Amino acid sequence: MTFDRKARRGLVRAFGAVSLLALSACAPMQFGSRTLDLGGPIGPSSDTGGLTPAQPGLQTPIAMPNGPTQSFGRGPVKVSLLLPLSGDPASASVGQSLANASRLAISFVEANPNIAENITITLRDTGTSAQGASSAASAAVADGSRLILGPLQADQVMAAGAVARSAGLPLIGFSNNPGAAGQGVYLLSVLPEMEMKRSLRWLMAQGRRGVAGVFPATETGQAQEMAFRQQAVAVGFSPQAVYTFSTAQEAQQIVAQAMPNIQRGMIDALVLPDRATAPNFGALLAQAGVTNEQVQIVGSAEWDGDPGIMSSAGLSGAIYPAVDPSGMAAISGDYQRQFGGHPNGLATIAYTATILANVNTLSMANPPYNPGLMTSSTGFNGRDGVFRFLSNGRAEYALAIKKVGPGGAQVLEGGKL
Repeated sequence: MTFDRKARRGLVRAFGAVSLLALSACAPMQFGSRTLDLGGPIGPSSDTGGLTPAQPGLQTPIAMPNGPTQSFGRGPVKVSLLLPLSGDPASASVGQSLANASRLAISFVEANPNIAENITITLRDTGTSAQGASSAASAAVADGSRLILGPLQADQVMAAGAVARSAGLPLIGFSNNPGAAGQGVYLLSVLPEMEMKRSLRWLMAQGRRGVAGVFPATETGQAQEMAFRQQAVAVGFSPQAVYTFSTAQEAQQIVAQAMPNIQRGMIDALVLPDRATAPNFGALLAQAGVTNEQVQIVGSAEWDGDPGIMSSAGLSGAIYPAVDPSGMAAISGDYQRQFGGHPNGLATIAYTATILANVNTLSMANPPYNPGLMTSSTGFNGRDGVFRFLSNGRAEYALAIKKVGPGGAQVLEGGKL
């Protein structure tokens, strides 16, 4: 499993789940004294109730296996969208869905008289290689783009980011690998450190004091483990144990190792971010007689909506951090009507990035998308909730805490840092 969790489920739900233009009925969450809501040209705007039908022709699927680029939007500022549209079918399917979501965002801008049309998006195929991403980024620079959106995978973001940085262009990538971020290369994704920070702060507030973590021996697991160690100390915990595993068969051994500390009360919270193996760990803990009162199980954002997680009796009562689900709900109906089928779990990221790129104060600035504006501490109100970019290129999200239950997950606590 690569670190970029391909699409929140299967090849969906992860690269960080995100979105922009939060058209929810709720008031925007605040980072500072003001939050920029990307539903309007500048400042907060009201909910328009959904997107209007796109212009004729937007229903046509985008297929460009190294073929000519396609453009949409009518604004003066050129923006390139780099996505895998050829090569591996699974990756191309994700890329197609994100391209459709970007078109959906542009159609919203074009249909809303209160939003200026500032950008034209040019879609460029990266394939699935770093070389493809580098070539697409070079083409974007040569074409006069002022901002690059995408690509998906960490190696592609780093390759395209190197080209963009050398040309003095900012890039907003969709990977959830924090190592891909850097000066001028921003990640519009929920990163492990943000998930751990939110979850561990919640645990501390609930009076838990003995945290432990279980992580797969993968690149993803290593990043999660590092985030767990760093954030646990930052919050005020002294981690009681950190376990790693290479195969699911090792779960029984890990539970057996943890049981003495659980029985002595030294472990009262267990972080299990890996979606695939969490049900097995939950079942083993339940078989050992461990209750929620003894040990609070904690998941990750990629748990959200997973049927295996939601139906696991051993994970009933577990909590996990999650983005605001209203953003995906807001675009799903229009997406299905225009493109057929359901949007990929990452569609909100592309939608968010497109609306963000069109914001007056960013796109019409001199120079456009400059670091001072991109890293404003007030943040942006996006499809997945409030977020902000840090100077190191990483994003912080105001995440909610959800609890797994028989009827599905319920929000225990609203979005906050």
